[in-house]
Amino acid sequence: MMPPPALENMPNDLDLTILMPCLNEAETLPVCIGKALRALECAGLRGEVLVADNGSTDGSQQCAERLGARVVAVAEKGYGNALMGGIVAARGKWVIMGDADDSYDFSALSGFIEELRKGCDLVMGNRFRGGIKPGAMPPLHRYLGNPVLSGIGKLFFHSPCGDFHCGLRGFRKDAILGLDLRTTGMEFASEMVVKATLHRLRISEVPVVLSPDGRHRPPHLRSWRDGWRHLRFLLMYSPRWLFLIPGLFLMALGAIAWLLLLPGPLTVKSVQLDVHSLLFASLALLVGYQAVLLAVSVKIFGIQEGLLPPDKRLDRCFHYVTLESGLVAGTILLLAGLGLSIFAVWRWASVSFGPMSPSQLLRIVIPGSTLLALGTQTLFSSFFLSILGLKRR
Repeated sequence: MMPPPALENMPNDLDLTILMPCLNEAETLPVCIGKALRALECAGLRGEVLVADNGSTDGSQQCAERLGARVVAVAEKGYGNALMGGIVAARGKWVIMGDADDSYDFSALSGFIEELRKGCDLVMGNRFRGGIKPGAMPPLHRYLGNPVLSGIGKLFFHSPCGDFHCGLRGFRKDAILGLDLRTTGMEFASEMVVKATLHRLRISEVPVVLSPDGRHRPPHLRSWRDGWRHLRFLLMYSPRWLFLIPGLFLMALGAIAWLLLLPGPLTVKSVQLDVHSLLFASLALLVGYQAVLLAVSVKIFGIQEGLLPPDKRLDRCFHYVTLESGLVAGTILLLAGLGLSIFAVWRWASVSFGPMSPSQLLRIVIPGSTLLALGTQTLFSSFFLSILGLKRR
């Protein structure tokens, strides 16, 4: 069905687009569209109601057009795809998005509009501040999923948002398009908040009330699958917490154990720690060092691909840490490891290559082999980081 002439001729410089992602929402679309149109009228804004349809088969498209909304078809499946298609197609300077299941009151948008008028780039709804009606949110989401994931987001990225997954939010269209959002599923909600925080957009929150949705079918959300996708995204976008902090912890643990165990066995109460513990300390040192190198590599790759914003601290660091300095450090580690290995062979030769105390020999062999591995990692990683750092034309 072709859009009505009034929608077809609508100008592209509207004040506000109220965007609803849709997949078989004919049951609740009428009430949502009616509330959204009333909100536009009450606010005195030139606006539109836009339905981003993700392949509905229940007549949602025809229902929306009949009620005065504009419909854009988004072929690529997924919550993120539907929203991104709608954002690109929006004709408003501002966009307020919300689910089309009648769980959010589209007639109560004055708080969002007020914050957008103040110059905010992203205005998040907060259901925990506004209220969650009985039956509106499963206990698993209310007391575990949302608080934990929002807490992780605040810890990792220092975000001001207390409800990362609220489906009702408003934003400046050009500001959000400038973030180059890429996720296709439910984790799109987290990506928008994370990238807006990393790019230092102006973010605020308004209380919203969550009501039980008006549908008689199960929601599209799958708790464990979509929760994992959100957590996975938060980890992938934070190389500091995924790689750097665990890596530094393991390196510190391994280095302390080295200092305690290299001189000789260490007795803690009735437990004696010897070369076997020294071997695991070396393993912690190696794994930790590799994690730190991965953190730097992922950070550079993310910046080069536009996934993460530039980091001035990293730029300053690479004024001093160059390919040449990395090669020098790797060579020193290799020579130290080689020297210890030669010394171990000399000690073995002193007994005509016969039996030796494992405790004595391994105190030389384990540090020597560890330094050889650290030196090799440093040499190869120096070249790899230099390749990642090549500027694109």
